Amino acid sequence: MVAAEQFSAPIAGLGEGAFWDDQTGRFMMVDLLQGDILTLDDSGVPTRSHVDTITAVLRRRASGGFIVGVERGIRFLTDDLDLVGGVSTAFDTKGLRMNDGGCDPQGRFYVGSLAYSGEREAATLYRFDVDQAFTPVLGPVSTSNGIQWGADGTRAFYNDTPTGRVAVFDFDTSDGTFHDQRDFVVLPDGVGLPDGMAIDAEDGIWVALWGGSAVHRYDSSGRLSEVIDLPASKVTCPTFGGPDKRTLYVTTASLDVPDEPAAGAVFRAEVGVTGAPVYAYAG
Repeated sequence: MVAAEQFSAPIAGLGEGAFWDDQTGRFMMVDLLQGDILTLDDSGVPTRSHVDTITAVLRRRASGGFIVGVERGIRFLTDDLDLVGGVSTAFDTKGLRMNDGGCDPQGRFYVGSLAYSGEREAATLYRFDVDQAFTPVLGPVSTSNGIQWGADGTRAFYNDTPTGRVAVFDFDTSDGTFHDQRDFVVLPDGVGLPDGMAIDAEDGIWVALWGGSAVHRYDSSGRLSEVIDLPASKVTCPTFGGPDKRTLYVTTASLDVPDEPAAGAVFRAEVGVTGAPVYAYAG
């Protein structure tokens, strides 16, 4: 069992998109339904930057600034989080919005959707290539969430939350396609559902459990090896940060849990293993 400490006050309705920015040495996240990016100082105090109606996930751009998932596509931001240009739109369907995502080792950006209504199998995982074109790569899915790549880049791990499973795919590094889906972890009933995900240098995956008040680590064979219990039930997204990348930062949500005083706070834990690289968008 790994102990966690509360790093911030309750600061988010739907805290998501946990991200450690190496360039500034700061933890960043989104308050998804507010459309805001939050940048936290060393004391956990946030500065808010409004981006769009929805702000789902962010990563660095290799050319400078950030790439951000918004309601129906992506936007680019400067280093100072000012908007650059308009929205690159993946879909025009009403009732859907973007959710979690990340970049593969080749610098392609992936972001997936969900239905506001909770409808199953109405969503898609998209790839946004360096030529700034969207391509659907997985679907139908229900609630597209955490995605990570193993150290050698040939396996991709993916959470479609309502399935209660962490899937693993063979990943074609040449074209960014996913093949041979199978179960990596099947979560037992009652422990929560898989939300965001981080990966460490030993190919251990750290899975936030929505409704489960915890983060679970599964080793490279899929065995449960660590548990971080949290005083908030809606645990959303972990990421590694700190100077040595051995601190796990975890976001939570305060939606519909008025009896949880710490819900919506950020937590952190010293986990004794180094986080794997978080890749930038190459476009």
